[in-house]
Amino acid sequence: MRIEEVQSAAKKQRIATHTHIKGLGLDANGAAIGLASGFVGQAAAREAAGLVVDMIRQKKMAGRALLLAGPPATGKTALALGISQELGSKVPFCPMVGSEVYSSEVKKTEVLMENFRRAIGLRIKENKEVYEGEVTELSPEEAESTTSGYGKSISHVIIGLKTVKGTKQLKLDPTIYDALIKEKVAVGDVIYIEANSGAVKRVGRCDSFATEYDLEAEEYVPIPKGEVHKKKEIVQDVTLHDLDAANAQPQGGQDILSLMGQMMKPRKTEITDKLRQEINKVVNRYIDEGIAELVPGVLFIDEVHMLDIECFSYLNRALESPLSPIVILATNRGICNVRGTDMTSPHGIPVDLLDRLVIIRTETYGPTEMIQLLSPASVVAKANGREKISKADLEEVSGLYLDAKSSARLLQEQQERYIT
Repeated sequence: MRIEEVQSAAKKQRIATHTHIKGLGLDANGAAIGLASGFVGQAAAREAAGLVVDMIRQKKMAGRALLLAGPPATGKTALALGISQELGSKVPFCPMVGSEVYSSEVKKTEVLMENFRRAIGLRIKENKEVYEGEVTELSPEEAESTTSGYGKSISHVIIGLKTVKGTKQLKLDPTIYDALIKEKVAVGDVIYIEANSGAVKRVGRCDSFATEYDLEAEEYVPIPKGEVHKKKEIVQDVTLHDLDAANAQPQGGQDILSLMGQMMKPRKTEITDKLRQEINKVVNRYIDEGIAELVPGVLFIDEVHMLDIECFSYLNRALESPLSPIVILATNRGICNVRGTDMTSPHGIPVDLLDRLVIIRTETYGPTEMIQLLSPASVVAKANGREKISKADLEEVSGLYLDAKSSARLLQEQQERYIT
């Protein structure tokens, strides 16, 4: 029996606009610090978000959501990410844009449901019998091939494991040797082997080899304490969508019709409601037995005014689900039509959903907080061999770039040169 680790299918984060946000930048009393955790300004909004974090920790946000309302480029996405960081580094953060739901292939509610499931984490804790230690010996034993061929096959593998308390020599099955090769295990690595499943995990290189090379690309770990054979708590973090995707892969036969069917199937397998309900049952059973712990993450929906009445109805129902993440919405619209209807409403959101929302307002940045031209000006200053930005650098950059007002004025003055 082989147990494979579920690989997370969460959206990968690159180094981008908001990777510098490390939290909300509040002091012990919940007051905003001027420049902290990557934030500049928005003191009132950050303090309000800090109170929301406290409400979430005290489990007083059930059935509600948060709306960040304010002009463009006032830090709404940064606030949502800051809330996620305050809740913990292992809390899933799933950002999406309202217009993502419109697709010719996937239903709107399906897109919303998938993102809801991406934002709900499950921390699975298992006590397993393991053999853990630094590899001191790794020697496969060969035997004559059982298929009457000329080659030889691995009959078993001898492995030596060392801890602070002692050493053990183990005789392992050849299937575990395949797992050792897959994990690229070598002498001097710290590994653990699960006794029941035979799964192998390479933890890292033993720190006694830390000065072996000048340029290090390894993660060095201390030699394990205790005995080689022990009971160990293994923690694995997955999202509900990871479990959906892992269980939705089609298991076809080997006949020609099955093979053709697999080739013709689209790469994205549909995850049905029935499958999700079955996974929810298993998850709930694990939670009741104390094996797993639910970690509600943050689902951030930007440009929420782009959703239509069908999506808003779905959001209303989803917020009441016991398996619901913390939902943060963001919009820069005032009074406008609810998409798909003739009804006008604040922020383009139906009134029944607005009643469920805690609304935080973000303010336009003032001159002291404006840093738009400072970044290119600092590059110009460094190119000219100066550490500090001078007035000449700002004037040079102002000649290269336009702000919104200058651009609008230029369009009015030279409108005959543009296509209308």
